[in-house]
Amino acid sequence: MKLKIIYFHILVLTCVLSHDHISDRREDNTFSDIKLLTDKSVFQAGEPITLQFSSTNNSIAPQLYCTNSHGSTLLEPLKKGTLIDYKLPDYMTRKIGVLHWRLLNNNSLIRGSIEIVSKKQVAHMETYIGPPSIEAGGTDYTMLVVIPTDSLDNPLPDNTTVVTKHQFLTKISTDTVKTRHLIAYKNINSEIKSGRMLVSSESHNTNSKEFTINVLPSIPKGFTISAQRPHDYADGNQQTVFSTSVLKDSYGNVVSDGTFVSFFITTNNGNILKSYGKTIKGVAEARMIHPDHQSQWNVQAYVTGMAESNTITLTYKQVFKEFNVEFSDNNRTITVGPLQSFMKQMAPDGLEIKLYIYKNNELLEQRIKFSVDGFAHFKLKPNILENDTYDFKIKTAGIEQSFNSKTLW
Repeated sequence: MKLKIIYFHILVLTCVLSHDHISDRREDNTFSDIKLLTDKSVFQAGEPITLQFSSTNNSIAPQLYCTNSHGSTLLEPLKKGTLIDYKLPDYMTRKIGVLHWRLLNNNSLIRGSIEIVSKKQVAHMETYIGPPSIEAGGTDYTMLVVIPTDSLDNPLPDNTTVVTKHQFLTKISTDTVKTRHLIAYKNINSEIKSGRMLVSSESHNTNSKEFTINVLPSIPKGFTISAQRPHDYADGNQQTVFSTSVLKDSYGNVVSDGTFVSFFITTNNGNILKSYGKTIKGVAEARMIHPDHQSQWNVQAYVTGMAESNTITLTYKQVFKEFNVEFSDNNRTITVGPLQSFMKQMAPDGLEIKLYIYKNNELLEQRIKFSVDGFAHFKLKPNILENDTYDFKIKTAGIEQSFNSKTLW
């Protein structure tokens, strides 16, 4: 009895599978009645595209699934008797690339693809160039990148001819390059001389706009410096003007305006003074006030990390060897002056005078005054310095005078 039940189940299962197989075959046969009539597989961008099919079954009208790099969509059929048309939307037909399509049916394998290519006429020249400034000498370069496109902004196919042109001074150069991976590029080297370079490109009688590249001088080479001063006295008033020779690069180009030059001044006591200047027409100037005491300067200039000058030595003479000091008002008023310069004229206002006050060889106080009309006055008030005996030292213009055992009362 159990064997009969098992045989019965096997028989039922066999019948069901046979029925499903027949249904699949019928469905396949049904959709195999649809045939693609459009035999064109390459279209030009912007061209209307309609895929046409024929069907022997008027009740069959599946949707068409289309996809490319710009998106995907489902298209409804347009039936005309036994013909079925699918019109592709404009946004898919205007951009180049491969478009894949497939009839939407679970059992159908009707699918395919078409290729959309750019128009053969150049409408625009998409151009990039950089850097905008390069160094003279022939080793530095700028790169010109050109993308010829059609009226729908599609890049033209590889091997499209692009003519590059650049003009420098009286020379015009022309080169021909081919697009590769949809772009064309050209490295344009600098010239030996500095100046402005004009660059443009052309493809299929369509020209780009003009671009300007600045060919700047290379790094400066060694240079010399000089100094001009109204006199060689250390008056702390006049100025010494330091100047460079015309700074040029190795190819004879005058360096760009604004090149920064540093002047380092080393004094005879080891101090370092600095002054700065920027080039105008290749020459930089810097200024420094004369020292207020006898000194010797060693001066050298640098364009940081690029070039350096020779070293010049300047000597400044002492303007006076001694000065007059008077004590009055119970020695509580100290008058320094007149301070006379190298022609017996009064020293310029602002000359620094220092007063040191000592008691038992210990410095109690230091005061500073600046000369006015050749004099400086120090007032020693009793509430600060009580009546007693003190030692004084006065220093100005690098000269010292000492006054010991001065009694204040």
